Amino acid sequence: MGEFVNIEATDHDGVVIIKLDRPKANALNAQVGNELIEAATEIEGRSDIRAVVLTGVDKFFAAGADIAAFPVNEGHRDPSGMVDALNDANFKLENLPQITISAVRGFALGGGCELSMATDFRVCGESANFGQPEILLGIIPGAGGTQRLTRLVGVTKAKELGYTGRMVKADEALEIGLVSAVFPDDEVLDKAVEMAAQYAKGPAALSNVKKAIQDGLHVSIEEAIAIEKREFVASFQTDDAVIGIKSFLEHGPGKAEFTGN
Repeated sequence: MGEFVNIEATDHDGVVIIKLDRPKANALNAQVGNELIEAATEIEGRSDIRAVVLTGVDKFFAAGADIAAFPVNEGHRDPSGMVDALNDANFKLENLPQITISAVRGFALGGGCELSMATDFRVCGESANFGQPEILLGIIPGAGGTQRLTRLVGVTKAKELGYTGRMVKADEALEIGLVSAVFPDDEVLDKAVEMAAQYAKGPAALSNVKKAIQDGLHVSIEEAIAIEKREFVASFQTDDAVIGIKSFLEHGPGKAEFTGN
């Protein structure tokens, strides 16, 4: 599909992998951002895809932005061209109706950490390292690192990580809520795909839950409850709502077999 970003099928119905492969360290630049947008746009329009795993290759999920592309010339130095593409990609991934999971092996630093935080969940290998080390370059995160990290781990921890630029190993990432689970490195991708497969079997209303949470994050509680009601009503319009309610009445909870429609 792209030079650095591709969509790969899995053995599980409704589950695909977005794989980032840009030698040597999966460094992120405007092209990678644009290719991620293309991949997410294709997935967004496919009803046969219910869950997505985002991953890198070898020991790099993504080591960060391509520092060699940073502007350091005299005069006004504007990195907007790169960061705008990466922000657009993160927003596109974050707002996919499908459930998304980052499978992190090795390093997810700077833009790589920001990319992982744009998915619903993160699982990682035992050797994984996360971080926002931009401050060590004399700059700050520019693709959501000051905002999504704060929402995931809280203000105090996000400030500490942003102020120091230190790396967070897998066990600490789990402790602070940055990741959902830690697995042996060679099992991470398979475990993420298995997790995605479970969501792929779920009802269509999963996308309504996701949208209610995403849209309600940044508004007042009154507006957020109105958003929840909107998605609540929308969930009743799905075939799966009929299947689920009838199954509950006839067979009890947890017996429904959903179609995803």
